[in-house]
Amino acid sequence: MDSGNGTILSSQWGGLSDFLIAKFYEVDEKGIRAGNDSGLGVEVHAPISDGHRDMTLNWQSPFEAASPDTKAPALAAMLQSGALATVMSDLTSAATGSKPTGAQNNQSPSALENSLNDLKGRTGITKLNSTQIFTGMAPIRFTFNVHFRALADPYNEVEAPVNQLIYWAAPKKLSTDSIVKRATSADGTVGGYLKALLPSMAPTMIAFQYKTYTFAPLVIESIGDPITAPIANNGYHTEKVIPITLASLTALDRDDFKAIFSPGASN
Repeated sequence: MDSGNGTILSSQWGGLSDFLIAKFYEVDEKGIRAGNDSGLGVEVHAPISDGHRDMTLNWQSPFEAASPDTKAPALAAMLQSGALATVMSDLTSAATGSKPTGAQNNQSPSALENSLNDLKGRTGITKLNSTQIFTGMAPIRFTFNVHFRALADPYNEVEAPVNQLIYWAAPKKLSTDSIVKRATSADGTVGGYLKALLPSMAPTMIAFQYKTYTFAPLVIESIGDPITAPIANNGYHTEKVIPITLASLTALDRDDFKAIFSPGASN
């Protein structure tokens, strides 16, 4: 399908709302749509299901080690549970050679025992040493299933869009030459030697547009392909459900989300 601005690879979904069709297209590292001499390039359009956007925020409590509980954990546990008071009482009885007769059991506990009993149920954890600090966050991740089906043309409605997603996920080029061959064939400039050290090309970055949101640039972290899906009499698949995981190139801050949730609005 030709949209006038680029080639759209998609199945036929009739009157399904355009907001429920996810759109994928190539972008550069700034999230700007990549084009070519013939237009805006290729887009893949498809509905998705089971979609999740996951944010992992790293919060840690670096002051927990300042607690007495962590300096002497066994002692702190005995104090909190009240076991130390019992042990001290038994040690005192053993040292004096006395036995815990009925009369002795009725004697008042010593000041040390009272002090130890007062510590039962107490802990060294406080709001101060349990305070968390923000230590960073991972890129945003999206997981969902992309749906394709064929009503008339299995290749153009299923195979072609699935293949395009795989093309984007795969590295653009992996060098087959050894580093010795690359170094000896370099043009002698610094740039030539650097290219010899880094000869391959990373995969494409893409944009993910869904409902009113557009996330870019993203990378494809994983993609599945059910190769045993049903096929037509020409061998091409008639339907496929592709599990895919996308991740943002960097972590996103509040301004990034404002731009995503309210495109064109000022912050």
